[in-house]
Amino acid sequence: MRQYSDSEVEQLIDEISEAAEEAIERAAAEAAKATALASLEREAAALREAQKWKQEAEKAKQAKIKNYVLTGVICFLGGLVLGVSSTLVFGGK
Repeated sequence: MRQYSDSEVEQLIDEISEAAEEAIERAAAEAAKATALASLEREAAALREAQKWKQEAEKAKQAKIKNYVLTGVICFLGGLVLGVSSTLVFGGK
């Protein structure tokens, strides 16, 4: 079995410590990247959800306008029918 001198032991400890520090730094960098990517994914999902709600609101607005026009046409035709029938029934006098 080989005997190591104090200076060799200290050198090995320094090398192992340096390698460990580098590994920790790499792991921290990867964790930071993963955190940033997760944040971006959440933001993208929120933007997709907001876009979906915006499209649904636009569709609802268009349907509302269509319903207003349809109601106007029905009321106009109903008034016209009522006016014509009243004129016919009462003879226009």
